[in-house]
Amino acid sequence: MPDCSRIDALVTPFVDGELPESETQAVAGHLSACPVCRAKVAAEQSIRALMQQRRRDLCGCAPSALKSRCARLASSSRSDAQGPRVLPMPARAQRPLSTTWRTRLMPLGIAAALFLVVGTLVYQATGSSSRVLAAELTADHEKCFRMNKLLGTHDTAAGVEAAMSRGFGWQMRMPDISSHRDISVVGSRPCLYGEGTTAHIMFTQNGEPVSLFMLSRRPRAEEVVEVFGHQCRIWSEGDRTFVLVARASTVPLDQMAALMRTTIK
Repeated sequence: MPDCSRIDALVTPFVDGELPESETQAVAGHLSACPVCRAKVAAEQSIRALMQQRRRDLCGCAPSALKSRCARLASSSRSDAQGPRVLPMPARAQRPLSTTWRTRLMPLGIAAALFLVVGTLVYQATGSSSRVLAAELTADHEKCFRMNKLLGTHDTAAGVEAAMSRGFGWQMRMPDISSHRDISVVGSRPCLYGEGTTAHIMFTQNGEPVSLFMLSRRPRAEEVVEVFGHQCRIWSEGDRTFVLVARASTVPLDQMAALMRTTIK
């Protein structure tokens, strides 16, 4: 039976049904005994389903230059039988595309391809498009809360502060929520997005998931973006950008945003 370190590389092809039968059975056997890896697979499945459901929304997120680039990539996959022709990318974002990824691009369309090749294309898009950034972080918001629901993990405010200091060198202080009975701390984790790693702090407000993301060294203009039925509040403090994410119709986000902005720097 494969161990957890090997399962990490097999999660995506397992969810997509691309593993040989022997490996599929081995992974399934491991998942039956490992709740951590089961949570990873469940999160991957939820993101795949979200992408499928939101193709049209994703089309609206992508800048025209990125759409053109995806179209050229899809076109090259049809004409190049020997292997993919990878377009020039920043060194940190380069990743070869397998045949299965190439053949998937056309059926799913450019919108889904945007997220399927996130490691190579979204790097540039997040810098210029707040909607692409909001879509990425909303997907992480959904994934992390679904994973947390399966694992049942919980952390204290002090634990979150310590994690942010270790992981990001960020000497932050959590807000005093003792007078806000509707708000609870869930925990924190580092999340990958198109430009690197973001700090992700998780709350609930009236029982509903709320995420605060912090991106270093990337100031942005203040704005509100709605995507995937969520509202994303974006603002900057110095060289840090903060993005508050919650379902637009369920959480009084104005109150939460005011609390975060006056306490977390």
